Amino acid sequence: MLDEPWQRSRQVGLRPEPFGALAYHFVTRRLVFLKTPDLVDLVEDLENHDTVADALAHAPAIDSERSRRSHLKALESLAESGVIEPNKESVT
Repeated sequence: MLDEPWQRSRQVGLRPEPFGALAYHFVTRRLVFLKTPDLVDLVEDLENHDTVADALAHAPAIDSERSRRSHLKALESLAESGVIEPNKESVT
């Protein structure tokens, strides 16, 4: 995952909340909680980077290795639930 381009799924809508956001998948009807505003920002910014590693490196809130690992784990979970998907349009 780290060396691949990802993006928020086009079939997912995000509703901002004080804790982060609710992600709703329009096809599966699955509701997923994004538990921090920093994670929401990262998910929304993924498509602007060639790789997940690059997105993590440029996220202002991710300032430690522990935070990087935590956000990567969250992204992996979001990928499993279909909130994010590989960005096939990215030029790497």
